[in-house]
Amino acid sequence: MEQPDQNIVTDLQTPGPVAQAQPEAPPAPQPAVPSVAGDLVFDVEKVSCYYGAFRAVTDVSLAIHENEITAFIGPSGCGKTTVLRTLNRMNDLVPGARVEGDVRYRGAPLYGKDVSPIAVRRRIGMVFQKPNPFPKSIYDNVAYGPRINGEHNKRKLDEIVERSLHQAALWDEVKDRLKASGLSLSGGQAQRLCIARTLAVEPDVVLMDEPCSALDPIATGAIEDLMRDIKSRYTIVIVTHNMQQATRVSDRTAFFSVLRNEESDTRTGVLVEYGRTGQIFQDPVDSRTRAYVTGRMG
Repeated sequence: MEQPDQNIVTDLQTPGPVAQAQPEAPPAPQPAVPSVAGDLVFDVEKVSCYYGAFRAVTDVSLAIHENEITAFIGPSGCGKTTVLRTLNRMNDLVPGARVEGDVRYRGAPLYGKDVSPIAVRRRIGMVFQKPNPFPKSIYDNVAYGPRINGEHNKRKLDEIVERSLHQAALWDEVKDRLKASGLSLSGGQAQRLCIARTLAVEPDVVLMDEPCSALDPIATGAIEDLMRDIKSRYTIVIVTHNMQQATRVSDRTAFFSVLRNEESDTRTGVLVEYGRTGQIFQDPVDSRTRAYVTGRMG
């Protein structure tokens, strides 16, 4: 995969259209795991996320590496999706949301004052929990991002649409009905169409927020096969409630849990442990991780 331009800061400062695209003190979060393969894509240091005065997530530090699948797991309300959305500044769209700490993307400060959130989202695409095809044809769904980014050559658009649908393992199923509405597809096909729409703008990173939660086992298997296939070209971060899915597809896993304040009855997400997926599920360091992955704590 072609690497992003060296001058990432300059690129992210360039405005542009949104590409296709939510008791005893515990031990400190585990340090980021050194990489043995792939360059550093995200370096997250002591990040806390707020919605107004409420601190939703506290002191998260982790490193995400190139051409790997990183899974975020943990109980509901632990901040998995909030942290995922910090990686492409989607939380900027929530009134009152703010991020403290340092998030670096390929060495550049993602939240620098001169960085364009729109440019960030061109490089870092997102696939949401519920498939959301546009009320357009299958072809126009995929071509939408390239068009708003300035590509209007029909031959090139045809190539982009075919390539993206191939990458999303959907081409053979829809090649004879590209003019049909994207809303006519099944749930699994619709989610793969949304993935194709994301890939059409050639992002560097693909974020996936529980992309299989509304799908049946066959469609889930197709999405998992797709993730394994495209990770050689993209860096993928996925939020999932399905621990079996995390073990099947991810290279590294981050386990989040919840700190409960009994006085205010508030819950704050915290990163408990981060490491290679095999280590997290077979030999976790923290007792809370062990309780969660063995089913003793939900």
